Amino acid sequence: MTPMMAQYLKIKSDHPGAILFYRMGDFYEMFFDDAVAAAAALDIALTKRGKHEGADIPMCGVPVHAAEGYLLTLTRKGFRVAICEQLENPAEAKKRGYKAVVKRGVTRVVTPGTLTEDSLLDARRHNYLAAWAEIRGTGALAWVDISTGEMTVAPCKRVMLPHLLSRLSPPEILCPDALEPELRGMAEETGAALVPLGAASFDSESGQARLKALYAVASLDAFGQFDRVETAALGALVNYLEITQKGKLPLIRPPVREAPGGAMAIDAATRRNLEITQSLSGGRNGSLLATVDRTVTAGGARLLERRLSAPSQDLAEIRDRHDAVEALLDNPRLRDDLRDALKRAPDMDRALSRLSLDRGGPRDLTALRDGLAQAGTIAAMLPDDLPERLVRAAQDLLGHEALTDLLDEALVADPPLLARDGGFVATGYDTALDEARTLRDKGRGLIAGLQAQYTKLTGIGSLKVKHNNVLGYFVETPATHSTRMTSEPLTETFIHRQTTANAIRFTTVELSELERGLLNAGSHALELEKQIFARLCRACLDTAASIGHAARALAEIDLTTGFADLAAGSDWTRPRMEDSRAFDVRAGRHPVVEAALARQSGASFVANDCALSAEDDGAAICLLTGPNMAGKSTWLRQNALIALLAQSGAFVPAREARIGTVSQLFSRVGAADDLARGRSTFMVEMVETAAILNQADTRALVILDEIGRGTATYDGLSIAWATLEHLHNVNRCRALFATHYHEMTTLAEKLDHASNATVAVKDWEGEVIFLHEVRPGAADRSYGVQVAKLAGLPAPVIARARQVLETLEAGDREGGKRAPMLDDLPLFAAPPPPAPVVEKTHPAVDRLAEVQPDQLTPIQALSLLYELRGMVRDG
Repeated sequence: MTPMMAQYLKIKSDHPGAILFYRMGDFYEMFFDDAVAAAAALDIALTKRGKHEGADIPMCGVPVHAAEGYLLTLTRKGFRVAICEQLENPAEAKKRGYKAVVKRGVTRVVTPGTLTEDSLLDARRHNYLAAWAEIRGTGALAWVDISTGEMTVAPCKRVMLPHLLSRLSPPEILCPDALEPELRGMAEETGAALVPLGAASFDSESGQARLKALYAVASLDAFGQFDRVETAALGALVNYLEITQKGKLPLIRPPVREAPGGAMAIDAATRRNLEITQSLSGGRNGSLLATVDRTVTAGGARLLERRLSAPSQDLAEIRDRHDAVEALLDNPRLRDDLRDALKRAPDMDRALSRLSLDRGGPRDLTALRDGLAQAGTIAAMLPDDLPERLVRAAQDLLGHEALTDLLDEALVADPPLLARDGGFVATGYDTALDEARTLRDKGRGLIAGLQAQYTKLTGIGSLKVKHNNVLGYFVETPATHSTRMTSEPLTETFIHRQTTANAIRFTTVELSELERGLLNAGSHALELEKQIFARLCRACLDTAASIGHAARALAEIDLTTGFADLAAGSDWTRPRMEDSRAFDVRAGRHPVVEAALARQSGASFVANDCALSAEDDGAAICLLTGPNMAGKSTWLRQNALIALLAQSGAFVPAREARIGTVSQLFSRVGAADDLARGRSTFMVEMVETAAILNQADTRALVILDEIGRGTATYDGLSIAWATLEHLHNVNRCRALFATHYHEMTTLAEKLDHASNATVAVKDWEGEVIFLHEVRPGAADRSYGVQVAKLAGLPAPVIARARQVLETLEAGDREGGKRAPMLDDLPLFAAPPPPAPVVEKTHPAVDRLAEVQPDQLTPIQALSLLYELRGMVRDG
């Protein structure tokens, strides 16, 4: 075993669960099983290098300069990567001996939940690392985004954990190793990597000590009251960051405790069905988030996602948000000016986080400089008579002049990406740096002066002063002048270095001293810039709290102006929020469908009302019937989204809306097989329906579409019937219930708080025309055959379907008697298609079919036209 391989195996043994990126010069190399796994995941060549225990050693590698792209691929596929860097240069290693191995060590473990680089993150989304702790049956989930420093903890029952995880979508979840088997399936459903840790990581006493050390405080009381399980979850996050960041902790803001009931509860199925942050296809396009996003900053976009994912239940907070939106809606000039100014505000949160981890560069400093300068500009634009929310934001934007002036004085306008490249400190900021740069930059002139001096001294016009990496600076003359150059008195000045076939090379004491000065000046200038960079970083980190307040204020203003711009451009209105169970929407619209119609065809959306207000402690249920394709599902979804938007702080797509706060939002719309877990479409539907019936409280809003359709007709009808009764009598919530079981419409007569509504259609000469209007009443039929015809089913199938339908309906009219013709109806047999009807064509059509237009002269074409006209006139 070579010394290098021994070093590799020792480092690898300390990180068995991670792929080791082993730095060798300009490449990160991987060996053994790491190489096999990485080559397959990255689609790169797998080679061999040397042998170990008689077998070839698999190897692959990636260039250091392109490593971030490969890290992104590996982390997205769930891998953890340990970055092993060279801790010294090869020259230092050689001082210990010719065969000494360069010192190496892991400086960071890259995991899906601990990314900070812009190239590895979506600027408009959070990247959360979550930790679940459980003590004596009580649980808590803590989460942190180290790229912004925000850390939160919430008490959470085990049954509610999937809902919270679906809201956060963390790529990585920490848990006690004893709970890993129980949580594995839950993590897989959210697409997260589950990381089990030892019990010591979740010890509440150790967690409290870690938090105190992190914030350098003697007590956590200043941050709020955290119970043992919450402290355990927070402590596990800090412990994991210490492990992965090798003791270099990011800048983390004090933890915030999310009180139970503070946000609208939305389960995973509802988020998926309503396509809140991503569409059913998995992308952002087509989602509610993409439709309503008018933000112009990364921080504002992340805040929008948080608000839509967790709408508030605090009535005062909701009204406060609406007041701010209304103020900017009424002042379009201020709104437009703010949006223009916000476009020039960089992402200060992530820049500050990178600087705290020593992963930042000069451009992160300029992001803070430009962001704080823009914050001051925006604060000056905001008048004092705005709502309190915007006034507070304006105050947080002020007070950064000293840091802004420092960064403006110290930094050039457009610095390089990396500090090691130098050239980012402005001229005139540091005298010693300016002197070092002058010596470095004037080197060419000094060299030219020496060359002129030596040319005059020797009388050789072809004498040149040159440079290469072996000799450094040297004096070169053609070989024909060797005798003169090696004779006195020139030998007193010129010292022979090298003779080639065509030239002879020398050095001088003066040239050597100048070379040392030039080399030292360059390295000295770079060292001075690094020192200045460190001082500037420290100055920024010392004021990190106030910078964070400014960044949050910019995000708040951006989101508010975005909501106001959306309301102005899309004709949305302010909802009237109440502490009640009202839900009265006039001329409501589906925001995503309306935007899609306008974008694709310019067609207008048909607005509809929804009166679903619950009185006293009773329910409020609307039973909706009507044909497929008429817009039932759209109506159900649009009302759920209107409630969600209202409590997120946005205006709503309606002419008027009165909404009592919604505590829970449930949606059972559509279904698909869950083959991986052995669930049929019907089973998935029943699991989701059971969750609603077991959890919905009196302030919940429930939308159910086609319950029971995945099984036999009478079974499905029975389940749908019992479900609606349970919602009415037990849950007593607000609910919209769409069905094709027309028999259920009789429930409106039996249940005190249920009503019927239908989507209107028009039957015109056998064709169904969808009006997309929701009206009181019940549908008389489903128009399924007509919809099948629109879908393009073959004419014989449509004709046969009509025949069977008429026979079944006739049997119903005769008291449910089964029609004799159906007794022997084969399941997959169908009568032969009717003989095609040969329609007789007009003679003029036959004559026209014979014509070759390209062969007609103008006179012949005119004659043909008269001929055809005569044939038509004669019949």
